[in-house]
Amino acid sequence: MKGITRILLVAAVFGIAIFAAACPEKRSIAEINANPSRYQNKEVGIIGTVVDSYGLSIPGTGISGGAYKIDDGTGSIWVITDNAVPSRGSRIGISGTVGTGINYKGRNYGLGIFEKERRYKGR
Repeated sequence: MKGITRILLVAAVFGIAIFAAACPEKRSIAEINANPSRYQNKEVGIIGTVVDSYGLSIPGTGISGGAYKIDDGTGSIWVITDNAVPSRGSRIGISGTVGTGINYKGRNYGLGIFEKERRYKGR
């Protein structure tokens, strides 16, 4: 019985370690803007409020996407998404990969984040 308990404990610790390693680092936008090369091509998480958004969505075609600017109180950054953009004023948390020279549909957004996951706060 002790052997099974020990194996389950080791498996649980290993599983938690893998889960923690897969979670993106939560960073302030000021940190990312101050040192973009440190975060280039790295996955990060940020929480903030949408202050600007531009999107395209054609119902029934599967075509959607756009860019939105998120502000966390320390600064703001553009987020590029293949999904529908959130409304201005939405409080959200996102994870994604930092990139420089972000271009989307002919517009350059400079430093930005390619969205991988989005969660709405307060829901």
